[in-house]
Amino acid sequence: MQVAFLVAPEGTEQVELTEPWKAVKAAGGTPKLISTESGRIQAFHHLDKADTFPVDLTVDAASVADFDGLVLPGGVANPDALRLDKGAVALIASFFETGKPVAAICHAPWTLVEADVVRGRTLTSWPSLQTDIRNAGGTWTDQEVVRCTGGPNTLITSRKPADLEAFCKAVVEEFKA
Repeated sequence: MQVAFLVAPEGTEQVELTEPWKAVKAAGGTPKLISTESGRIQAFHHLDKADTFPVDLTVDAASVADFDGLVLPGGVANPDALRLDKGAVALIASFFETGKPVAAICHAPWTLVEADVVRGRTLTSWPSLQTDIRNAGGTWTDQEVVRCTGGPNTLITSRKPADLEAFCKAVVEEFKA
C-alpha cells in the first residue's frame, strides 16, 4: 500500500499529517510526501510553527498510477495554498478519475471543492466549509468520519484533529482493500 500525502510547502496542521502517516506505516504501507515545491514543508500546530518534513516528490513528478490512495491533511493555510496550484488540483482530480480512494480532514475539502469532485457526494469537514461544500453540490454532515462511496471512488472525510482515530482507521481499512 503506497499512499500519497499532498501538502503545500507551508501551513499543514502537523497532527493531521503525522497521525495518518503513522497509521499507514503501522499497517505496512509506504507513505510519500508530495508538495508543490521540493525541499521541506513547514507544518504548524494551529498558528504556531511546528516541525518540518522532507518532500519525497513534487506534484509535477507524482503519478497517480504509483499510489493506492491519497490523503489530504488540513490546516487552514495548507488547502488554501493547494487550491491555487493547478498541478495540485489536477493531481487530486486524477485520483477521482482513476477511482482511487481519497481521504481529507478538517479544511482539506477546500481542495476537493476546487477540483470539482464534491458534487453529489456526502462529506464532512471543519464546520466553516459547509457552505462551500453545499455550493459545490455536495451534502455536508456533522459526523466524526464520513465514508462516501457514491461516486467513482471512496471519499473519506473527518472534521478535526479530535476525529483522527476514526479517520486513520477508515483510511487504513479503505486503502488496504
